[in-house]
Amino acid sequence: MKPIMLLLRHLLAAVLLCAFQLSAQAQGTLELKDMDAVRISLLTCQPHEEVYSIYGHTAIRYQDVARRTDIAVNYGMFSFHKPYFVLRFVFGLTDYEMGIESFDTFCAQYASYGSGVYEQVLNLTPEEKLTIAKAIDTNYEPQNRVYRYNYFYDNCTTRARDMITNHLQASVEYGNEKAEDATSYRQIVHQCASQTPWIRFGNDMLLGIKADLPIDRAQRQFLPANLMNDFQSATLNNSSPTKRKLVASSGWVVQPGVQTSSSSFPLSPTALMLILAAIILGTTAIESKLNTRFRWFDGFWFLICGLIGILLFVMIFSQHPTVSLNLQILFFCPYTLLYIYRAVKKGKETQFLRGIKIWCILISLFLIGGFFQHYAEGVRFLALSLLIRYIYLIYRHKRA
Repeated sequence: MKPIMLLLRHLLAAVLLCAFQLSAQAQGTLELKDMDAVRISLLTCQPHEEVYSIYGHTAIRYQDVARRTDIAVNYGMFSFHKPYFVLRFVFGLTDYEMGIESFDTFCAQYASYGSGVYEQVLNLTPEEKLTIAKAIDTNYEPQNRVYRYNYFYDNCTTRARDMITNHLQASVEYGNEKAEDATSYRQIVHQCASQTPWIRFGNDMLLGIKADLPIDRAQRQFLPANLMNDFQSATLNNSSPTKRKLVASSGWVVQPGVQTSSSSFPLSPTALMLILAAIILGTTAIESKLNTRFRWFDGFWFLICGLIGILLFVMIFSQHPTVSLNLQILFFCPYTLLYIYRAVKKGKETQFLRGIKIWCILISLFLIGGFFQHYAEGVRFLALSLLIRYIYLIYRHKRA
């Protein structure tokens, strides 16, 4: 049923886009006197259960009562059906597109998710409305619609913000920065993914040390809710004695509804990592009792950690700056793949032990790095258990 609904939505969007093109041509005749009938708003949409939407969404509403135009300007249009979408997204090579759709259709979509849509009607002069209307028209031209998406630095929310704030005759003032407001990209991601621990775990696996650096107010506005709150208290200053509020009025155009969520993995990341750590230490204790080593067990962990390490290594070349320097690669290290054969092959014990000495050093550095970078939940327990295991194997070999 979903593919059919998706197809119908795309067909409806295509019709609306064609209609807007005709309307856009007419906008060329817009004059200052026509702006009294125009209302421009910022739309902030609540998150829903889809992974890509747990941070919310932002759009611009353009309403012209006289011309009976009511549209949502959406900078978050993309398609999962494009080749290698996920791979391109991870490497920061995803292209998003500015789209135009009916305001009612836009709201109906979020109402079906149970997500509320909050509207902030902007307190703009006729000149500012005309400038923004023309800028939207120019941005909608085929050669200008597509842009290279970056989640933190250039996304649907920052595009909507810049479309508004860059075309005002006055400067926007948000108030003084407070020391307690200092935060990082990772902290904001944690707040948004507080109810989805495995999504938070995946984000923390990919985000590097740069995601833990403090960010300013403009950088925090990549998140729809932050931009909405900043707009609500913002004022416009055009060097006159009085300032005007940026938001004239606000309210829900779609009331928050009931959202259904699918069941997630029953164990939290920490619980799973503690279980794995217990298995590692328990296996080591059994080996000590039997005076042997389960070679396949080491081969398994060398393979798992090495494969994850390859993923972290290729992220160095991603266009997302916050993933390029990730200290977790010291533990999840591609280096371990070189020692799988030595770990499982009889007669290679000396070479295997030489390899794990280097890995023990890397794991120790990984644990020290935890003072500078926030690691994925529970990973320290896994690393510490493997470090204890391999220190013990080295010690037992020396005694033998």
